[in-house]
Amino acid sequence: LFLIDREIAALKPAAKIIPCIADITDRRRIDSLLRKHRPAVLFHAAAHKHVPMMEMNCGEAVKNNIVGTKHLVDMADRHGVEHFVMISTDKAVNPTSVMGVTKQLAERYVHAMSQVSEKTKFVVVRFGNVLASAGSVVPIFQEQIRRGGPVTVTHPEMRRFFMTIPEASQLVLQAAAMGRGGEIFVLDMGEPVKIADLAADLIRLSGLTTDDIEITFTGVRPGEKLYEELYFDEEQTLPTPHPKLRVAYHRPFSLEDVLESFRALWRLRNKSERRVRLKLREIVPEYRDNGDTAPPTPAPQPVPSEPQTILPSNDQI
Repeated sequence: LFLIDREIAALKPAAKIIPCIADITDRRRIDSLLRKHRPAVLFHAAAHKHVPMMEMNCGEAVKNNIVGTKHLVDMADRHGVEHFVMISTDKAVNPTSVMGVTKQLAERYVHAMSQVSEKTKFVVVRFGNVLASAGSVVPIFQEQIRRGGPVTVTHPEMRRFFMTIPEASQLVLQAAAMGRGGEIFVLDMGEPVKIADLAADLIRLSGLTTDDIEITFTGVRPGEKLYEELYFDEEQTLPTPHPKLRVAYHRPFSLEDVLESFRALWRLRNKSERRVRLKLREIVPEYRDNGDTAPPTPAPQPVPSEPQTILPSNDQI
């Protein structure tokens, strides 16, 4: 936050910049900040996003990615935020990781609230990998090249969708401007890129060859899959006025059903990793970790319910 504040200040913007430290799992802190500053637009980019780390810390993924999202959504609705944009991930589609399945559940809550909120337009944007962002593969490869290698790739067929930082920024701004509530916006990112090819390109761009810097394959890590998907099969996708943006509409889930699943996960947050995973599997049958061999269980059809206008007041969940 300090570095972001310095970077924005150097641009000498006309708008006043007020950096605020907060933990999204602290409901009272979020309530206080939104009451004080009354933002018109809220971009929710906070998440535990590292796939292997979340495989080892399931309860923390639940607390941050699910409960933290719920707190932000609830407070945005309470304080009349006009536009709420949740930053999601392609890993939320047919998830094989704890990170992906928790982001899928966060998407469900944003969508469910979009159906009942009278004040706030709630939308989701699904990202691929953002090139050169903190913790992403490009700076890791560049550091490995600087050290003389090897460059480590998990699997020769591993592929990912990529977007640039300017593309990602434009996506969230367009989503805020175009969203009417309930949409999932996805950028047309072209064809997925082989990670091994990306590693070789970065080696060449450094003035070296793969004879100078070795590429080694380390094996697919827990939670990873060889390729990502942008949509569930049953999600209807439509074009938008922006040629590079498409919009999808989430399967309907009632607010009370989503809340009940959150309560069940909250009760298990400090229990064994296995119990958390089993509950996640029960709630999202499409969730299969990459050690599974059985086909996914078909998802049950959600039962529509009357819109809920009063949310639970429990400060924890």
